[in-house]
Amino acid sequence: MSTTTQAFLGRLLLEKKIVTEAQLDQALKEQPPTGERLGRVLVRLGYLPEAVLLTVLSEHLGLEIVDLRAREIPLEVLRHVPAKFALFYQLIPIEQQNDVLTVCACHPEDVYVRDALALISPLRIRWVLAAGQDIQDAIRQYYGVGADTIDQIMGTAAPANDIPASADIEEIDSEASIGKFINQILKEAHDKRATDIHIEPYGHEVRIRYRVDGVLLDTRVPTQLWHFKESINSRIKIMADLNIAEKRLPQDGRFKVKVNGADLDLRVSFLPTPFGQSAVIRLLNNSQLLSLPELGLAPDDLTTLRRILQKPHGIVFVTGPTGSGKTTTLYSSLYELNRAERKIITIEDPIEYQLKGITQVQVQPSIGLSFANGLRSMLRHDPDIMMVGEVRDEETARIAVQIALTGHLVLSTLHTNDAASGITRLLDMGIEPYLITSAVECFVAQRLVRRVCPRCRQPVRADPGTVRKLSRKIGTADIPSVFEGKGCEFCNFTGYYGREGIYEFLVLDPDIRALILERASAGQIRARAMQQGMQTLVENGWQKIKDGITSPSEILRVSQQETG
Repeated sequence: MSTTTQAFLGRLLLEKKIVTEAQLDQALKEQPPTGERLGRVLVRLGYLPEAVLLTVLSEHLGLEIVDLRAREIPLEVLRHVPAKFALFYQLIPIEQQNDVLTVCACHPEDVYVRDALALISPLRIRWVLAAGQDIQDAIRQYYGVGADTIDQIMGTAAPANDIPASADIEEIDSEASIGKFINQILKEAHDKRATDIHIEPYGHEVRIRYRVDGVLLDTRVPTQLWHFKESINSRIKIMADLNIAEKRLPQDGRFKVKVNGADLDLRVSFLPTPFGQSAVIRLLNNSQLLSLPELGLAPDDLTTLRRILQKPHGIVFVTGPTGSGKTTTLYSSLYELNRAERKIITIEDPIEYQLKGITQVQVQPSIGLSFANGLRSMLRHDPDIMMVGEVRDEETARIAVQIALTGHLVLSTLHTNDAASGITRLLDMGIEPYLITSAVECFVAQRLVRRVCPRCRQPVRADPGTVRKLSRKIGTADIPSVFEGKGCEFCNFTGYYGREGIYEFLVLDPDIRALILERASAGQIRARAMQQGMQTLVENGWQKIKDGITSPSEILRVSQQETG
């Protein structure tokens, strides 16, 4: 913005009594070091709402104000302005009619911006106004994350497919830009609360998806990204200390980064595919460890779990499919049990969170350190409490039972669909019924459900089909109120924000132990437990529907095997 334009804007705001002279003087003092436009400084200091600034500029310049959030921009229009230009000048083309290109900016009065655009576009420019944050969001949405970086690489480096497979990526001219692109991906994933990043090659495109609240969401990326897929993989491998020349075999690694002040532990896995290597990066935030009350347990279930965790010996099994939050529940339990007078040892694959005061061991099958072998060694370290990441086979299960019978509390996981199936899983492994009844205290089945977005939640009429499927299990079709999210910026237009668990507690009382000794089926054990008051996953979910925490469709999605 020219000095004259800035001075005029300042006088205009003073005349309209929107800012005071003291506020304007403060903004003018802060402006030179940052190079920001006067209006942006006033907004940043809180002296002027951006909506008011846009209104003043609109009246002064005679320009229309556009709501970019409610507008769909055709992809062919974007080709008139390169991504790096749009990002640098904070503008975006939104429409073309004949030889007129409509361009949206937050400060179109800046003569330098107008002249720069005139140099790259032969079209006549029609300027409109929009909020700065909306323009940034639109650039990211339509050009794709890291589009400016890829534009820069395309202009300065050869496509990565031309690089020898054994080349050191640090010797490639574009390495710094590839690193910047990966940083942009990691930052966006963290900002969107993603737990996983999927980088997948298909045909002549690279697809990037984020898993947010348990559901995969596509993110737009530049079409030229395909040319640099090998450089991206190589850069990630260097960060994870993996072999960049190996492309035929799966590889796993990990590395750490800091994003927005948060320390992230990243686990990386590569798989070979016909179109190149597919990579998945899992983001673990050590600062996001939850306490037991934050897991979403019902008050009675929380009391039951705490009572069992205070026992000096026995096994607590947490069951559920992959991604159901079993490990989080175990870590939350360990966090509560972690006291100076207790020795706690874990054996895991992998170690997802590092807990101070707890001895943690990583399984390494390549050198013979399995769950079973690790458990034997851990006993010689005089533990009070032990956690086994997963019971996968008879040997591990048998050792865990023996440890519990010798006066230790053991926490572990099983892959089963419900709590009662945990019993039959152990029987199938070859564990005798009398050992199960003597050692195991409780089976906890769980799932993670998405919470309805608190900012866009609204009462709606539930889908009759969904209610019918759920009500067959809980014996009622009465729903006092159902809430769903209509979608907003806060929840990334999904209608959901965050997750919490639904739980099913099967405590082994004398009646349940008697059925186990008789080798009763999972269905019989489940039926008896329900007669004695056990709340099933669906019933627990139904209560969360009544409380407005989640929706009927979400409960049905995560517990199909329970409701089908």
